[in-house]
Amino acid sequence: MRTVLTMAHGGLEVLRLVDDQPEPVADPGEVIVAVAATAVNFHDIFTRRGMPGIRIPLPVVTGSDVAGTIAALGQGVAGWSVGNRVLIDPVFRDGRIGMIGESADGGRADYVKCRSDQLVMVPDAVSLNAAATLPLAYGTAHRMLHMRGRGTAGETILILGASGGVGVACVQLAKLQGAIVIACASSAAKLERLEAIGADHLIDYSRTDIIDGARAIVGKPRVSGEGGVDVAVNFTGGDTWAATQRCVKRGGRILTCGATAGFEVTTDMRYLWTFEHDVLGSNGWTREDLISLLDLVAIGRLAPLIDRILPFEAAADAERLLEERAAVGKILLKP
Repeated sequence: MRTVLTMAHGGLEVLRLVDDQPEPVADPGEVIVAVAATAVNFHDIFTRRGMPGIRIPLPVVTGSDVAGTIAALGQGVAGWSVGNRVLIDPVFRDGRIGMIGESADGGRADYVKCRSDQLVMVPDAVSLNAAATLPLAYGTAHRMLHMRGRGTAGETILILGASGGVGVACVQLAKLQGAIVIACASSAAKLERLEAIGADHLIDYSRTDIIDGARAIVGKPRVSGEGGVDVAVNFTGGDTWAATQRCVKRGGRILTCGATAGFEVTTDMRYLWTFEHDVLGSNGWTREDLISLLDLVAIGRLAPLIDRILPFEAAADAERLLEERAAVGKILLKP
């Protein structure tokens, strides 16, 4: 079968498309899924580059967001049939450490195997392309905003890195909550697309300081309670962390689910205690998040934003686009 292999840790040159890989065989309790689409995520890039403290088998097939149809059932699998349209929850929830596309081969192949308890049925009204966008970006955003962030209608939410996969998902899901969304991105073209999916206010941080931009919209936070945003989403980290603190109102919340620009940040303790901020971390998603998202897509309330769809041959180009922050929304790869 055709497979995109990450041969070693390194640059884009370590990606290799081959057509002679053996097809996976389902062990008891497993299924084989014919891949319809797999999304490209920064997780794929981090796996290629190598993540400190995480050892993975090489070569590896990345691609953790996977949707397709069941092609074969292993012994003892019940409740599923060949031909079922499915989304794979990539995280191992049976005591094993890791996930598909990292510690086990993922979706950049004609076929992928997983345990049957990782499957989520895709409703007829949801395309497999849309389903393949969901777990890492939309699942993470859904849990962060709903379960950890406790978002409510009418709140003002500042979203840094709003044009990436998680950022776009945050914009869309925050609007479904009834929030007033301030989206931050690095170009007018990106902001135009974010406005089209519902962002109420826009900050081009290549031209305007985030603090100045936010304060022009909601005012300067005051200890008395006036000014500032109710919620800030910052999964970039790096030198944006202290600036984010200065945009949040007294009693406001800062949500984070990552650190794409660096995990060593400077926290201004004065803002943390004086403005009584809550800093809430959020890690991953649950099966229930994925089911809720599929239901939202099925009834037409959520349309995942797909930047482009590329063939397996263009896997390196897809990762390059993410590294260069040139995509708005998700990039899909298809066999």
